[in-house]
Amino acid sequence: MSLHQSSGRWRLGLGLSLLTVLLWGILPIALIVTLQVLDVYTVIWFRFLVSFILLFVYLVISGKLPKLERLGSNSAKLLAIATLFLAINYFLFMQGLALTSPANAEVLIQLATVLLGLGGLVIFHERYRLYQWIGVSVLTCGYFLFFREQLTNLITAPNTYILGSILIVLGAAAWAIYALAQKQLLQSLSSASIMLIIYGGCALLFTPLARVKLIFTLDALHSGMLIFCALNTLIAYGAFAESLEHWEASRVSAVLALAPIVTLISVAVVSAIAPDLIPPERFTFLGILGAGLVVAGSVAIALGKTD
Repeated sequence: MSLHQSSGRWRLGLGLSLLTVLLWGILPIALIVTLQVLDVYTVIWFRFLVSFILLFVYLVISGKLPKLERLGSNSAKLLAIATLFLAINYFLFMQGLALTSPANAEVLIQLATVLLGLGGLVIFHERYRLYQWIGVSVLTCGYFLFFREQLTNLITAPNTYILGSILIVLGAAAWAIYALAQKQLLQSLSSASIMLIIYGGCALLFTPLARVKLIFTLDALHSGMLIFCALNTLIAYGAFAESLEHWEASRVSAVLALAPIVTLISVAVVSAIAPDLIPPERFTFLGILGAGLVVAGSVAIALGKTD
């Protein structure tokens, strides 16, 4: 089976990756607010259903609906794998988020980008230069410093906090499998067509578990947060899927490593404006230094040229 090759339009891939970082960085805040009034299954179902409907309408209007009869058996299997593992990722991440905090969840889910990068190197034969490997080392050191307090909390935290963290780590592994399958599927389908099928499949999986009536009882704030979560799913995953078309998976994963910084900045802003919604995060000098190292390492990996 031949492997997918990126288009080489790295600037477009970078821009789409940065859009994904922004949307995924602020998503945990909206999710934690939404989970105050809705269960995990209903939130996931609504996000996938709205994304499917909006993307379906767009593809119908543009005349770009996927032609499934053209799919080979390998592509069909990859679609099933991508759908199942994205659904698993959503479930595990949401359950973990409900038991921990936005910052901790965004820290731990970054294991997904590391696994995606390794998968790009191993499966798609992407290669780093020496200074990009140095960037990996710098990024790793930055994470250790930036999240030292959060990592320490895992030892002293209540059992529910630890369980939530374990669920998020498992969700990260599931996401990496989805993302690698997604990249290979670009051989036979457009990114929009792939996401349409995945959204629809995931919505069906969660339909029996969703408590639809609860959605109609939400106040304006929580309704707005739920709608934002759904639109975030559509735009962020669309941008991510398209970035894999134009850029190597290892580079995309490096840019996505910036998402925790967006999350913690967002938490600081929201907690200052509305402390009742999100408790504030406290930063140390080492944490700020670590953030700088994460940014520097990500830039070195993402912008370096491949051998």
